[in-house]
Amino acid sequence: MSLVSLLAQVDVIEFDTPSVDWVILTPLLILSVGSLLMLMFASLLRNLGSTIFSLVTALIGFATAGMAVWLWWVRFEGGDAATSTLAGAISFDGFGLFLTVVIALAVALSALLADDYLSREDLDQGPELYVLLMLSGAGGIIMAMSNDLIVLFLGLEILSIAVYILAAMHVRRIQSLEAGMKYFVLGAFSSAFFLYGIALIYGATGSTNLIDIKNFLAGSVLTDDALLLAGFAMLLVGLAFKVAAVPFHFWTPDVYEGAPTPVVAYMASGVKVAGFAAIIRVFVLTFDQYRLDWQPVIYVLAVLSLLVGSFLAIVQTNVKRMLAYSSVSHAGFILVGVQAATDRGTAAVLFYLAAYTFMVIGSFGVLTVAGGKGDSSHTLDDYKGLSDRSPFLAFALMIFLFAQAGVPLTTGFFAKFAVISAAIDARSFWLGVIAMVAAAVAAFLYLRVIVAMFFSSDHDDDLVPAEGVADDAEADAPGKIDVPPGATIAITLCLLATVVFGVWPGPIDDFARDAIPRLVAEATALGN
Repeated sequence: MSLVSLLAQVDVIEFDTPSVDWVILTPLLILSVGSLLMLMFASLLRNLGSTIFSLVTALIGFATAGMAVWLWWVRFEGGDAATSTLAGAISFDGFGLFLTVVIALAVALSALLADDYLSREDLDQGPELYVLLMLSGAGGIIMAMSNDLIVLFLGLEILSIAVYILAAMHVRRIQSLEAGMKYFVLGAFSSAFFLYGIALIYGATGSTNLIDIKNFLAGSVLTDDALLLAGFAMLLVGLAFKVAAVPFHFWTPDVYEGAPTPVVAYMASGVKVAGFAAIIRVFVLTFDQYRLDWQPVIYVLAVLSLLVGSFLAIVQTNVKRMLAYSSVSHAGFILVGVQAATDRGTAAVLFYLAAYTFMVIGSFGVLTVAGGKGDSSHTLDDYKGLSDRSPFLAFALMIFLFAQAGVPLTTGFFAKFAVISAAIDARSFWLGVIAMVAAAVAAFLYLRVIVAMFFSSDHDDDLVPAEGVADDAEADAPGKIDVPPGATIAITLCLLATVVFGVWPGPIDDFARDAIPRLVAEATALGN
């Protein structure tokens, strides 16, 4: 028998493969493919410098955000309902598009801060930092768009592994290497919790797809839900670590202090945004019917984060550690909106995440420039007289700190007002009161830094100097600070966003109100 006749008798096996809507995945592809192309061109063109990589990364980030906005106008608001692709594993809804814009902007702005930093610190000015930034951003977008716990875990690991390396990028500072190692060890520990939680959820529901899990829980009554509740706890531990919620915040002050400041700007914004995206998709959206089981835990995490973050921040003397504990407090405010578990609460969380991204990147942008050679001049004394050395940096940091304190006519005021209003609307009155107390306590922290910058001199002395000493002290005073172009652009954009949308919050607020997450199965899940 010939080979041809044998092959003719073999049944043809057809494989069903998931259909892919590539247009939906365009923002994700821009970041991920852009990072790979940057690596390829960097290996072929050896003479490219950090400035080129920084500008290209920023352009890719802005292009990703622009593509997400275009998809919103053309595919989402243009009449196309929320849908999904890849057999329901990736969602297409306003929630994912909104957070894609925020994460992409965080990547772009952080890249602009990194250029001069690498040159000043005599670090390798290759594409590594920028490639890792883009890959981490791609992981964050996967988390924001995921409809499956396994896909969510893959996005979490892509985001996290890149940030582990970024935290240890400053090879000449032992604190940076220590920060990277500490973040890696604790991050791997939290990932194990998250993965074990996925296993428990699968055991309780028979699926890892969020749509199938929600439908199963809606149509079934579990006589013994211990396995499901244990899965809730494991998932929440893994995600609470990423957003630096108390008591899973212990890594935050040490890692923020030791990691390169531009990297910290991204960690405090992009990583936190991705973490809260996962919390909302998993708990508020998928496990909505079990809210009475997980809401009290979120309530406790919010209270602890608000109080611990605010009170521990005011006793710090290092500005980076102050802002680290401040980020813990901000995580508490966002959890106030999550705890409401309503559409209004979710919209408030989205507005807060967008506003906080600009506030915190701008703040750490100022610290990037003011930190000086070695990235170590971050004590409160180092910021005395900053208004004399750089009025622009001092003014910008003052606005960002006012915004974080919730001063009116800044985005921070509307962000705090939105989450507290959502909590009151959900009848969590005491949580709203605690949030307002935490805001008042945190205001004292920000005022300490502002007073040091504008009302203290960097060579103040309680003692009266001897004759001739004053001239010497004035001669030794630090000189003017030159703000590099990349940092100037990033800080200015953050400043404009914080002030303009603080006076006119309508565009972001409308965007956030329409960006409610949805779980929608793919219309045609499989294709040949």
